[in-house]
Amino acid sequence: MDNALSSPAAGLPEVQQAAPTSLPARLAAMPTKSKLMLGGGVAALIAVVVAMAMMTGKGDYRPLFSGLSDKDGGAVIAQLAQMNVPYRNEAGGTIMVPANQVYDLRMKLASAGLPKGGIVGFELMDKQSIGQTQFNERLNFQRALEGELTRTITAMSDVADARVHLAMPQQNGFFREQQKPSASVMLTLRGGRTLDRAQIAGIVHLVSSSVPELNPKAVSVLDSTGALLSQNPDGNASGLDSQQLQYKQQVEANLNKRIAELLEPVVGRDNLRSTVTADVDFNQVESTAEEYKPNQGPNTQSAVRRLTSEEQTGGSAAVPTGVPGATSNQVPPQAAAPINGQAQQMQPAGGSGGTQNMRRNNDTQFELDRTVRVTRSAIGQVRRLNAAVVVNQKTVTDKNGKTTSQPLSADELQKLDALVKEALGYSQDRGDSVKVINAPFVAPKVDNADLPLWQQPWLRDLARDMAVPAALVLVALIAVFGMVRPALKAAFPPPPEQKDDTAQNQLSVVENEQLALGGPGQAGGLPALEAPISNDKLERARQLAKENPVAVANIMRAWVNGEELEAAPAGGRR
Repeated sequence: MDNALSSPAAGLPEVQQAAPTSLPARLAAMPTKSKLMLGGGVAALIAVVVAMAMMTGKGDYRPLFSGLSDKDGGAVIAQLAQMNVPYRNEAGGTIMVPANQVYDLRMKLASAGLPKGGIVGFELMDKQSIGQTQFNERLNFQRALEGELTRTITAMSDVADARVHLAMPQQNGFFREQQKPSASVMLTLRGGRTLDRAQIAGIVHLVSSSVPELNPKAVSVLDSTGALLSQNPDGNASGLDSQQLQYKQQVEANLNKRIAELLEPVVGRDNLRSTVTADVDFNQVESTAEEYKPNQGPNTQSAVRRLTSEEQTGGSAAVPTGVPGATSNQVPPQAAAPINGQAQQMQPAGGSGGTQNMRRNNDTQFELDRTVRVTRSAIGQVRRLNAAVVVNQKTVTDKNGKTTSQPLSADELQKLDALVKEALGYSQDRGDSVKVINAPFVAPKVDNADLPLWQQPWLRDLARDMAVPAALVLVALIAVFGMVRPALKAAFPPPPEQKDDTAQNQLSVVENEQLALGGPGQAGGLPALEAPISNDKLERARQLAKENPVAVANIMRAWVNGEELEAAPAGGRR
């Protein structure tokens, strides 16, 4: 037993070979399973990094063209593939390209004649085939003209798409049998856009001016819902057009705003509801009036026309008498008879025969003042106003802090009614109507049903947006901790751990037992043990301590004092 303890090589493990130090050597020395795990983990990490880079690169794409047909979209994609430009084809005929290349690609594709578009214009006339008939020429011209008109109309900001149909009958040599052309325009407006009367008239004028002998009344303009936007062929518009309806709504909105600005400071912002209906007259009426009045001013009479008549009558025929000469040949003097009255008899000069009667009348015509007035009424006059106003009941708080609602008094309602009439410009002669009532407002019931957190819309959107990144992160973690890390641990094992204090204490106890058993050793020093202590010797030392505690105590005392112990006789005990 003592020889076994003192044997330096007894119970020692075999010396291991030196581990490789370089990284390639360590990787080459790894088992096949570890190599496969390491390669799979690295490949998974690279895939995750590439996917994340592609996802973050989505925001750099911008639409190159949108609303392309299948033919134009295919031509554009083929050109982009030839130019080695990355692209994404999305729904609605939209092609996405990197944002920093959008404008350059548009210029390059435009130089290549892309997109061509499904609408053809006068470029259709560039391709002339041999043996083309007159009917084909006329048909191609009509198609080209329709395409050019469509391009011009779709250039408007409010029009998304348009279709133009021309009916151009073939003319013959008989003038009376010739038919006039007509046209129809189908418009697809952009969302929330409308065309006013001036824009519709401009489209009608554009089409009628582009086709020879096309009357503007023969042009019909429709929207995508089938509603007729242009006027009827007879020239009369059905109902109010968009401009008149907009003016009517503007008048009503201004009157509502007046009522709200006037009553809200009195009753509160949310305690008032009002509506105004305006009857607007868009008819243009022209009237002519002629009036007669007496003359005014100092000259109460104004002669406009004067007629003077003179009449001379006589009895028997008179024979001229007297001495012939100058005296008998003179003109008789002018009568001095009054204008109205009996005419005086005059004796003609140079004669004394029969009598003559002369009568002179003056007729003077007077006129009164005349006024001719032409009245033309303005378009858009308000013929009648109807207003309805609802006021909420007032809120009263008592001394206990309890809040209740009370109706308004008759005096308060009368004051509010007077304010509304003044704000509207109320006219009883015009037939306006204003009604102000007081009623309690019903508060809307809001269901405060608390949805679970997993049913919240924002959480669903967040989960939908973060699902793919979270899955990629999970894959990366699995690859790192489940595949790469175990493989690296196998390639780089940790250094051997040092013996702790517990092991050293066990060695000290074994050495003491050896001394107690009379084994080799020196007092005051610990013998070097080169072989591990077996369990049998440890049990013998414990048995010695139980059977002879005095000897063990003496040994411990000698160790503390540094004294040398005497060797016990073989097989004996001390």
